[in-house]
Amino acid sequence: MEYKDYYKILGVARDASADDIKRAYRKLARKYHPDVSAETDADTRFKEANEAYEVLKDPKKRAAYDQIDPTRARSRQGFEPPHGWNPGYEFRGAGASGADTSGFSDFFESLFGRGFGGFGHAGASAGAPRGSAATRGQDHVSRVELDLEDAFTGGSRTIRLRAPTRDERGRMVERERSLKINVPKGVRAGQQLRLSGQGMPGTHGGAAGDLYLEIAFRAHPYFRLDGADLVLDLPVAPWEAALGATVKTPTPAGPVDLRIPPNSNSGKRLRLKGRGMPGKTPGDLYVVLAITLPPIDNGDAGDEARAVYERMAEAMPFNPRARLGV
Repeated sequence: MEYKDYYKILGVARDASADDIKRAYRKLARKYHPDVSAETDADTRFKEANEAYEVLKDPKKRAAYDQIDPTRARSRQGFEPPHGWNPGYEFRGAGASGADTSGFSDFFESLFGRGFGGFGHAGASAGAPRGSAATRGQDHVSRVELDLEDAFTGGSRTIRLRAPTRDERGRMVERERSLKINVPKGVRAGQQLRLSGQGMPGTHGGAAGDLYLEIAFRAHPYFRLDGADLVLDLPVAPWEAALGATVKTPTPAGPVDLRIPPNSNSGKRLRLKGRGMPGKTPGDLYVVLAITLPPIDNGDAGDEARAVYERMAEAMPFNPRARLGV
C-alpha cells in the first residue's frame, strides 16, 4: 500500500493554515473537475484532491495524519499504519462537505476506517435547519484496537476514547471517556459494532446519535490473521523436519500436539482445521514450518554440532540447488 502525501497533493506546506488548504483545494477542484477539465488524468487528480482535503480540513484527522513520519513512511516498501495507530480517535460520520469517501484509497481506509459518509440520519447533519426543534445528535465512527484473544474468547472489555462533547456552556470540547463494550466472539477486523446513544448529544432535547466502533487488531507475537484463518510460523529442528516428529504447537485455545511428516521442508504448510477464529464457520490455523539450525558457536556443544554437519556433508552428497541448473 502506497503512502499518500496529502500536503504534496494539494501543493501546500505542512504548516499551512486552514484557509491556505481550502484555497489550494478549490484551485485543484476547478482545474481537474471531470466535467470541465481536458487533462487526461483529471478524474484521478480530482479524487486525490478530494481525499487530501477530506483529511487536512478536519483538525482531528489532520492531527492524526501528522503523527506519521513522512520520511520513514516513504522509505518502507509497503506502507502499514504504525503499531498502536490512532486507537480510540472518534471521527464524524461525514465530512463538513458531505464528501462521499467510499471511493477513497486503501491508505485512507487503513488510517480512518470505512464508511465515513454512511451514517447520516435525518436532522443529524451539519446542514440541519437551525431553531428550537429537537435535533438528533450526530453519529460517530471510532477505530478501536483489540487483542486477538479478545475476539477469540469474546466478552466484556473496557475501552478509552477521545470524543467531542458539550461543556456546561454548550461549547464543543474534547474529553476522554471509558466505555464498557461486549465483544462478540469471533468478531472480524473491519466489522463495526453499534453503540446506541453513544454518539454526539442532541440539541433541544433531541436523542443522542450512535457510536460505531470499527474493529482492528493489534499485532500478535505468534499469529497472523488472514480473514478467519490464522497463520503461525513454527520453528522446527532439522532432524524433526527430516525424520518426522510430534511437537507441541501453540493455538489461541492452548497448545496441541502436531505431527510433522518426514522429509518436510521449510515453508511447508500444515492445516489445523477449525483452529482459527471462531464463528458460524470457524477458520483454520495454518502452521508454516521454519527449519531452525542449532548454534555451532557455543563452545564444546558447538564443536560437536559442527562435526555432525561435516559428517552429514560427507555422507549425503546433496545439491539443494540442482533444480536451478547450478
